[in-house]
This record gives sequence, C-alpha cells and structure tokens, in this order.
Amino acid sequence: MDILQKIQELRQVLNLHNHNYYVLDRPTISDFEFDQKLKELQDLEAQHPEYFDANSPSQRVGGTITKNFQTVVHENRMYSLDNSYSKEDLQDWEIKIQKVLGNVPLQYTCELKYDGASISITYQDGKLLKAVTRGDGFQGDDVTNNIKTIKSIPLQLTGNYPPRFDIRGEIILPLEGFEKMNQELLDIGELPYSNPRNTASGSLKLQDSAEVAKRPLDCLLYFIIGNNLPFTTQHTGLEVARNWGFKVPSQSKLATNLEEVFEFINYWDVHRHDLPYETDGVVIKVDDFNLQNELGYTAKSPRWAIAYKFKSEQVTTVLNSISYQVGRTGAITPVANLEPVQLAGTIVKRASLHNADQIEKLDIRVGDTVFVEKGGEIIPKIIGVAQRGSQAEPTKYITLCPECHSELTRKEGEANHFCPNFYGCPPQIIGRIQHYISRKAMDIEGLGGETVALLYANDLVKDYSDLYELTVDQVIPLERMAQKSAENLVNGIEKSKEVPFERVLFAIGIRYVGETVAKKLAKHYKTIEALRQASLMDLILVDEIGERIAQSVIEFFENKTNCEIIERLKNFGVQLELIEKFNPNATDKLVGKIFVVSGVFELFSRDELKKSIEDNGGKVGSSISAKTDFVIAGENMGPAKLEKANQLGIAIISEKDFVEMVK
Repeated sequence: MDILQKIQELRQVLNLHNHNYYVLDRPTISDFEFDQKLKELQDLEAQHPEYFDANSPSQRVGGTITKNFQTVVHENRMYSLDNSYSKEDLQDWEIKIQKVLGNVPLQYTCELKYDGASISITYQDGKLLKAVTRGDGFQGDDVTNNIKTIKSIPLQLTGNYPPRFDIRGEIILPLEGFEKMNQELLDIGELPYSNPRNTASGSLKLQDSAEVAKRPLDCLLYFIIGNNLPFTTQHTGLEVARNWGFKVPSQSKLATNLEEVFEFINYWDVHRHDLPYETDGVVIKVDDFNLQNELGYTAKSPRWAIAYKFKSEQVTTVLNSISYQVGRTGAITPVANLEPVQLAGTIVKRASLHNADQIEKLDIRVGDTVFVEKGGEIIPKIIGVAQRGSQAEPTKYITLCPECHSELTRKEGEANHFCPNFYGCPPQIIGRIQHYISRKAMDIEGLGGETVALLYANDLVKDYSDLYELTVDQVIPLERMAQKSAENLVNGIEKSKEVPFERVLFAIGIRYVGETVAKKLAKHYKTIEALRQASLMDLILVDEIGERIAQSVIEFFENKTNCEIIERLKNFGVQLELIEKFNPNATDKLVGKIFVVSGVFELFSRDELKKSIEDNGGKVGSSISAKTDFVIAGENMGPAKLEKANQLGIAIISEKDFVEMVK
C-alpha cells in the first residue's frame, strides 16, 4: 500500500469513528485505539506535507490563529423567525397562510428550537468549505477554522449529495460540558459563564482554534438550502441530511394538522428538561418546499415558518435571608437563600442577586415571596416580588466585609462593591493561592483548592510565596494527608519552579491579566523587572493592551506587599524572566513582515526557520491570507498552500532566498 493510500484510508476510518461517537453515540473502538490511529495519521501527514488536506481529521485539534474574522456575505440570506406565545397565535398564522395558498391540505414539520449560536455551513463536492455566523442575516463572520474543531460536524460527507449547498444549524454547549467548564472556573476563583448559549456564541470568536477544540461544543443541524436538492420536503430533508453524516436531532415530527402540532408542543414543554441541551421552544414549518416558495418571505421572516416559545421556567418561593460572598478579587456577590422549591427539574435553594443596584431596582426584602426564574440561565435568579412579606423591611446592603469587617468600597462606574483588605481578607487570600496553583497557571501536582484552605487555616501559608517554604513534616498533620501525598505536594511545588515566565505572570493574579495577556506581556518585556518599570503609556502601546489592563498592572506593582512577594518568588527560583536562546545574528530586518513556512528544508528545521523569522523581527503566520508577505517553500510544499499563495499573488521564496534576506 502506498503512502497516499494509507493516509486516505486512515482519514476515512477516523471520519467513520468520529461519526459513530459524536453523531450516533455508538463508539466502536476505544479512545486509546482512536488516538493511536490519529497519531499515525498525524505522523504520516507531517512526513508528507504534499498530501495536506484541510478537511483531514487531524485538523480537528485546531491551532490556527484568527486575529480578525473576515466578514462574508451569505449566499442565501439567514432570516429570523416570527415568534408565537400561544396556540391562538399559531391558529392565526395558519389562517394567514391558508389565505395565500387557498386552503390546500397542509403538513407541518415540528422541530425543537435549540438555544445556541446560528451557523451556516457550505459544502462543496462533499467537503466542508466554509462556516459563517448568522451576523445580521445578510452577512456574518467566517469562523471556518473554529467550526472544524467540532467533532459532530462532518468534514467529508457520505452518500449521494449535491455538488454545493448550505446547511443551517445551531452551535450549542451541552449542559454537562457547560457545568464542567464553570466548575473549572470556580476552582480558580473566576466568575462562571452565565449560560450555555452565550458561551457557545463566544467560543466561535476565540482567536485560537486550539482553545475552541478544548470546549465540548456540539452542532445540531436542521435546514438545507441549495439548487437541485434530492428532496422536496423539510421532513425528508432531515432524514437525507442524517444519511450524509450530519447530526440531525431525532426529536422531530411530521404533523398533518395543528392538533398534532399542539400535541408535540405539549409533550416537549414537559420533557425538554430531560434533554442534554437547552431548548426554548418549537419551530413549525410548512413541510412542502413548493408551498414554502409560494408563501415566500416578509422583510424579516419566512411566512412558512414560525417559532412557538415556551414560557420561561418560573416559580414563587420565600426569600429567607441574603448572604454575601467574597471573591478572590474582593468583589462582593449577594446571594438569596430561598425556601427550597422545585424548578426545571431541580431543587433550588439559592439564587443570584447580582449586586446592590439589582436589589434596589427590584426592591427585594427578606420575607418576600419572590419570582424565581431559570430561563436560559443555569444559575437561578430572582426577577421580581410576588407578594410583600408582612414584616419585610427594606434591604440595607452591607457596608462591611462579611469575612474581615473592612469597610466596603465601590468605584464609580462599577456595579460591585469590593473589600479593599486585599492581604487580610481570608477568602481573597485563599482564592489567590488557589488561582496560583491552578492548572493553567503553575499547575502544582498534589495540591488542590481544599488543601490550600487547610494550609491557610493552619497558619502555614499567608500568600503563594509561602508555598515554597513548606516541608513534608509541616504538611503530614493536615486532614487526609499521608507521607506519600505530603511528599508529592512538596515535590509538585518544587517542580513549579520550572514553569515558564508567561504562566507565572498569569499565576500571580494581576487583575485583568489572563492567559493571553500574560503571554503578550512576557514576550514584550522579557522580565518581571522590566514589566514593573513600565509606564502607563508604555503598557498601552503594547499590542492589544488597553488602558484598563495597563492601569491594573501599574497598581499591582505600586503595592509594596506585591513587590515583596515577587522578590521572594525570585529568591526561591521561580521563573520571572523569559528564557530565550541568544542569537548573535538577530536583526530587525523583518519587522512588519508576516511569513508562512511550508514544506521540508535542508538548512533549517521548520522550528529553527520560524525562530529565525522571529529573531529578525518578523511574524510567523499559521495560514496564508491576504496579510501574508512571504511564503517560504521547501520540498513537498502543500499543494493547497501553493495554490492559495498564487491566487493571492504572495511572493514564494526558498530558504536560501530567506538567508540572503536576513544577511
């Protein structure tokens, strides 16, 4: 078997297993076996870049960086749906369309209305060509690289499909995955995402597709549009789409009259809570495409379809008390403690009150009977007062921190109150240390959030620099700690000294400095000392660093205690400068130039070539675009890249040309 045949066979097998696992939910091989086959494919593709295929299963891991998402005009406009809130609304809708059609017999396709981010995906010759967000309906953002990371979206279709068509659907975040993501955020002291829909939508605009690949996104597809389609009804189209490899939900029904539509609505109004994802209604469509064409569109919506919206889940219960939580940044969050009540299939005892303004706006008082709603929110919220409590007094927002009793502050323009006792308030101290040890920061093995709280409670740490003085003998007496686990903890702390500077910079917890910002600052300033000396204007001039981040960095280093902690970290051997190999031949000759590297080279390895570009002031692009200045082509350059470079008129140079360029 030749190499190309082997690669194509692996791609076909992996696509099949992807479909079985993510679409049919019927895996036929183990995760280990799948990973071994994927690794084999990746190795072969790396050795033979001439066989590159943008739709290979190996591309699902992401890694493409998109700085600015290109705006694309939809070939077929994406309309919004008219909403209905009662069965009378649906009856009125049927009367209107019968007036146009002349009382012909009608059938309706009923489908659940998925609460996600709308997407239009174009397929050309059975391959995924592009994916565009809904935008304003006329044009949206090209998010193709991010969409390809979603395992349930086929990259290559099967069966007898037309040469070109668009398929519409919703990008969703299943509830289980959403809750796991939120738990990870809570573990590092960050605010959780508000709801699955917004999180799914935000995920599509992440710049690094590798980050999108880490999120458990799914895609539910429901409508095909194109020329010469091999079906003439919506319901048949759903079945055909399944056969081509798309994940089309089975919760749909062909109804012969409105009574059957109402039966579908009644059933799912109750059973929607059993689904693994959120749905907020039912979409009813005239099934026959010829009748759809006859009905046409209004300025905003198709006349042949309508959405029936379920009422938001809402109950009443008594507000027993209001408690206040302190986050690691000092932000105060008021929480309503409720008389337990059943809501959307779960028992609710607590609900978010957000901030002082929200409490005042709703005039919520202890003892009131309140309306509690889940709606699109995972965390229940109070939306109003149903009945005033007989002894209810107006709520007075606390003025002192519930943990350390410091007087709270509130900056102009901010919604939250803050405890200013940054280094004396226990939840803030514990939260910062928990952030420092978290997976994306120092990732200290053997040390978890509960252990941090125990260390603090036993006066063994008061900030994250104290971790480096811990001994096995000090740790063993802690609850659920034995000799081996104590040794693992101390060894994990010691190993964290090898963590690179950009992650340390994220770990120390400068407000607004997340992972991406930390990498930019580390690369720009190289050392913690250079960053400490930077002025406000210096910081603002760094790529993508705004005034809010810059001011936060300045305030961090103006604090004497912060500087003392940083000095201790330095003395303990924590990496506080960027480790770069010295290149005496580095220049600034390539400043402002973007290069893409493709193929196999004689004088350099690919990594050496990329480093040489950066050492001389240039930038390395992951894919060819109109912003690319040069493509450095080696042996066996990928044909797709070669074609795209020629189409865009980008200069293609050899590695020897590059050497001459930087001499």
